[in-house]
Amino acid sequence: MNIFSSEQLYEADRITTEKQGISSLDLMERAAGQIFNWLHQRMQGAQVPIHIFSGIGNNGGDGLVLGRLLIESGYNVTIYVANFTDKRSKCFLINYDRVKAITKKWPILMTSEKDFPEIHPDDIIVDALFGIGLNRAPEGWVKALIQYLNAQKAFRLSIDIPSGLSANTPLLDPEAVIQANHTLTFQAPKLAFFLPQTGKYVPFFEALDIGLDTEYMMTTPPLANLVMKPQAKTFYKQREKYAYKSHFGHALVIAGSEGKMGAAVLATKAVLRTGGGLVTAFVPKLGRDVLQGVVPEAMVITDENDSVISNISFDIEPTVIAVGPGIGTSEETMKALKVLLKVTDKPMVLDADALNCLALDNSLLKLIPKHSVLTPHPGELERLIGKWENDYDKIEKTKKFSKDHSVIVVIKGANTITVLEDSMYINSTGNPGMATAGSGDVLTGMITGLMSQGYEPLLAAIFGVYLHGSSGNLVTQERGFEALIASDIIENIGDAFIELFQQEPPPPVQEEQAEEEQKKAPKRS
Repeated sequence: MNIFSSEQLYEADRITTEKQGISSLDLMERAAGQIFNWLHQRMQGAQVPIHIFSGIGNNGGDGLVLGRLLIESGYNVTIYVANFTDKRSKCFLINYDRVKAITKKWPILMTSEKDFPEIHPDDIIVDALFGIGLNRAPEGWVKALIQYLNAQKAFRLSIDIPSGLSANTPLLDPEAVIQANHTLTFQAPKLAFFLPQTGKYVPFFEALDIGLDTEYMMTTPPLANLVMKPQAKTFYKQREKYAYKSHFGHALVIAGSEGKMGAAVLATKAVLRTGGGLVTAFVPKLGRDVLQGVVPEAMVITDENDSVISNISFDIEPTVIAVGPGIGTSEETMKALKVLLKVTDKPMVLDADALNCLALDNSLLKLIPKHSVLTPHPGELERLIGKWENDYDKIEKTKKFSKDHSVIVVIKGANTITVLEDSMYINSTGNPGMATAGSGDVLTGMITGLMSQGYEPLLAAIFGVYLHGSSGNLVTQERGFEALIASDIIENIGDAFIELFQQEPPPPVQEEQAEEEQKKAPKRS
């Protein structure tokens, strides 16, 4: 699923109205109609009080259309207009008059805090104050209104985007954003939904198809790509019946040091579980018996040093090299890494302490083979690219780093983002339980295993991240977040592959459907 900027979405609106021969009012009617359908399907006429808070722009116009449709269908609706300026959009004004024409219960104009209504916990709040084009933070009594609505226990539903957020620019004021329980966004999700500083305001969202021009949406280069199951299925490479293990590559995993051999075990095992044909682990001497005992499927080469990596020497021809998990940043290890980078042109996966070594000696950056994959967590990323002011600054600095060094950067997080120059791929799988020791080592092994089998480095990174999160999701279905450990992710990699091709359950029969929809309806707090 593509993610577009606010500017691109405005252009999509313009092209849609032009090509389909409709007006902006018609498009607004269509969009609000989708919100109405979503609510009506879940409420089935229930007389729960609905409070719609509209701004005076087009997002407010969406709220007015929704209010009119709900009133016409007999729902208990009150519309409030945040009357904070004399400026009005044309669509807002027309839809304001349309509401007045069908009910004696006209929209209530709010001009100060004294106009804030009483809201009960079992009511529903619909947020239509501001849309994706917001360019300044809400202030004064409007900010107070947002804070008042956030303080209510009622279910909060935002239209298109929680008011106070911008679609693809930095957070304006963290204290002036609707904390939505659910967001119904038009056509495509917004970048702000997936970034640490802003994503917390959008815990759940659905993208509603409002019929924007298909050609424009398919041919316009997006701001980012959200990787979901239908796309991930297309990444998979079917194995041939007469394939041999050598067809799936030979991965070399350079990992471990005294006290950190678990990282080497996790990365090596993950390569095998992801389908690597052959795997050799290069570890300090003390790690030989550990690897041979815990991962008997792997071959082992040991360093001459007993406790750290100090001299990387091997007589195999690896397809791909992974380096970093648990190796430390000792002077000996840094020298060994520098020699390795000088003598190899094989694609690499660099993680953990390999990234810390790069940060300590920037001269190593120019030695990284092109299109290698770097997998930093936020601290490691900061050491590589420097401090950032906000999430968008972080992204721009990562893009520049990717361009400057011709590498793929996997920004690990709740929505892991894979960056290659100006292209971004946002992952849709994963959960908080995966914030646990060793999870990153597993990801290193999974990406390495895919590259070993011939997946191009970018595709290996995107697909590896997806499968990693999917495996973690499967674990938590049985064990919950807290009980998940990195080894569990490895054990469920096979199920993550299988899940790619499992059919979605059929829709329930009519009698069951009403019951299911009732379960999805906004609940009393």
